[in-house]
Amino acid sequence: MTKPNVTPLLHRNDPQRAPLAGNVKVTREDWLNVALDVLISDGVDQVKVLNIAERMSVSRSSFYWYFKSRQDLLDALLAHWEETNTAILIRHTEAPTKTISEAVLYFFRCFIDPGLFNTRLDFAVRDWARRSGKVRRILDRSDAARTAAIEEMFARHGYDREEAHIRARILYYMQIGYNIADLNETLEERTALAAPYVIGFTGQRATEEEIREHTEYSRQLRSKTHTGSKT
Repeated sequence: MTKPNVTPLLHRNDPQRAPLAGNVKVTREDWLNVALDVLISDGVDQVKVLNIAERMSVSRSSFYWYFKSRQDLLDALLAHWEETNTAILIRHTEAPTKTISEAVLYFFRCFIDPGLFNTRLDFAVRDWARRSGKVRRILDRSDAARTAAIEEMFARHGYDREEAHIRARILYYMQIGYNIADLNETLEERTALAAPYVIGFTGQRATEEEIREHTEYSRQLRSKTHTGSKT
């Protein structure tokens, strides 16, 4: 199974980079990237054209080359969230796997690899949904699509529909709540619990090879993170 090809957005307000200055042409992706940063760090109320322009040190006039209005930008943020977080999670439930334990371990990757599922963005959208009925409906639709995909994953591996439905809800909402809890736990510690978690979620025991593959994936993530922190 290969890792989905996800093109990361470029964060033009990255504090590690020199700020934009002078007559710099910013793109639609620049506006969207910084808006995402603001949404995640400060909440939807601060996603304002002037705020974003100031972060990029550019005139806000270029905003209207790419977006009709602030609402247009907010709609784009929600679309981006659905096209990344929701779509990536669903794709991970659809991967060809021989056993349900392999399927669940592959699904776990979404929640341990920040390059796949943006947990902080998911939190930001959930907070936004508390203030907007429209966003609440979109979030409910997304949660339903995610749990339906997980249910189908269990059903493909022989679980009857009622059990597949309940196990899907347990697996999904536990993973969301796990991240919200923000436990003081290293990736290595979380990975070490993968085998008993699989038993709890599926009633099946993962093979040594499946656990070894999952552990190696986690090790590569830790190595990549450690290397990135030095650059």
